Amino acid sequence: MTQVHIIGGGLAGSEAAWQLAKAGIKVRLSEMRGGGDMTPAHQTDGLAELVCSNSFRSDDAQKNAVGLLHAEMRDLGSIIMDQGDKNRLPAGSALAVDRDHFSNGVTKTLTEHPNIEIVRERIDRLPTEGLTIVATGPLTAMTLAESIGAATGEDSLAFFDAIAPIVYKDSINMDVAWMQSRWDKVGPEGDGKDYINCPMNRDQYEAFIQGLLDGEKTDFKEWEKNTPYFEGCMPIEVMASRGPETLRFGPMKPVGLTNAHTDESAYAVVQLRQDNALGTLWNMVGFQTKLKYGAQTELLRSIPGLENAEFARMGGLHRNTFINSPKLLDQEMRLKKAPHIRFAGQITGCEGYVESAAVGLMVGRMVAADIKGETFVYPPQTTAFGALLSHITGGADAQDYQPMNVNFGLFPPFEQRVKKKERKEAYTTRARKDFAEWQDTATSNPKAA
Repeated sequence: MTQVHIIGGGLAGSEAAWQLAKAGIKVRLSEMRGGGDMTPAHQTDGLAELVCSNSFRSDDAQKNAVGLLHAEMRDLGSIIMDQGDKNRLPAGSALAVDRDHFSNGVTKTLTEHPNIEIVRERIDRLPTEGLTIVATGPLTAMTLAESIGAATGEDSLAFFDAIAPIVYKDSINMDVAWMQSRWDKVGPEGDGKDYINCPMNRDQYEAFIQGLLDGEKTDFKEWEKNTPYFEGCMPIEVMASRGPETLRFGPMKPVGLTNAHTDESAYAVVQLRQDNALGTLWNMVGFQTKLKYGAQTELLRSIPGLENAEFARMGGLHRNTFINSPKLLDQEMRLKKAPHIRFAGQITGCEGYVESAAVGLMVGRMVAADIKGETFVYPPQTTAFGALLSHITGGADAQDYQPMNVNFGLFPPFEQRVKKKERKEAYTTRARKDFAEWQDTATSNPKAA
């Protein structure tokens, strides 16, 4: 029986392995963590470990592109969405998960499947034969990255991705902070009070911004210099350098929040979101940073409510690598110079947990179609899957290709004018209809075992 080799046990690799295994296809899943190697950002050897936020972002399938992608993934039997739903935490309209329980659930489910062999090993070179999926993510080991560079003839592109700090809840001063979701929005697992909010007046905010600008930053290695940041995961000090009001219109925006202690609106607000099922850990929303730990601790404790904060994890920074997919890959994610190899996940230039897993899901189904002698039916570009894959495989400009989250800007415009306030729901309504028709007619949909 044909065996597929998947390199990388992150979200994309795990999802691809699940889709293939459920289609009755044998999988060898190679993951270097647990075999003596580790990345600069991971902390465990668990499959599908979440290294940054614990949020899969909005779960609103009617007005949000990523929520729409969630719905499409659930329709296709995604292991990532299944475990996300089983381990979800209160987060308003977002889907946040207990990161440890989530990873443990994915690892256990894949380990127990008879069609999946998990091998703790580092792969240093691209295989010269055999169906292969490279899903090594943004922290691909240097030896394999060099092999990919040699095979493609292209220099790797890279960007920095920053990690937000995590605070122990019992160290937060709730006489100053308060619980509230923005606009009191109630999500499926929440009650409208899913976030901890720390208020700032104008003087405190301006002092905080100056502290960000003056704080000691992480030194870059020579090979890391001149690497661009991803706009969707910008360190707070970089945002502050763009102007004193940037953060107040970004992660520190006060709109939709009223201080429960004073019944007033703050000048700026720092939000924290629950990070584990016990509710003991809370991460600072949008507070990715490259400040050194000492500078971080001092500055973050200047935030009202966090003056005695204890940190389970400080913010950090790591280098992400991705390939120039529009130039190097065909429509089915195959490497043009070596079509037995497909790429999946963040290494292709998609950005975000859900997007990475979605690409892994679709690539797994593409390989299943190959093995079964079927013609893979590409999802319509009007769907979240189709829009994302189209962007990766040719919709983006190869000359200045950059990582991208799924968003309605990737979807085809409407032939007739749609009012702005109705546009998001119009996109999702069209997408759900077209996705259902595609799912009914696609000949390569692997059936659940």
